[in-house]
Amino acid sequence: MEFEKKLERLEEIVKVMEAGNTSLEESLRIFEEGVRLSRELQNTLAAAEEKVKVLLKVDADGNATYKDIAKE
Repeated sequence: MEFEKKLERLEEIVKVMEAGNTSLEESLRIFEEGVRLSRELQNTLAAAEEKVKVLLKVDADGNATYKDIAKE
């Protein structure tokens, strides 16, 4: 599932949980799904942040450096 789709699903889960109209069993099921999605989204964002850090590095002279992260 794409990042955006996961985020949309997580937002749906939050709305359902906030409404409080579900059974305990259903609430636990979607809570577990929400926790899983949240972790996956956090991991995706952390990986993207690392890529950005690599792309924004500068050398000792202040010149931008480049590393081909596509090969990793």
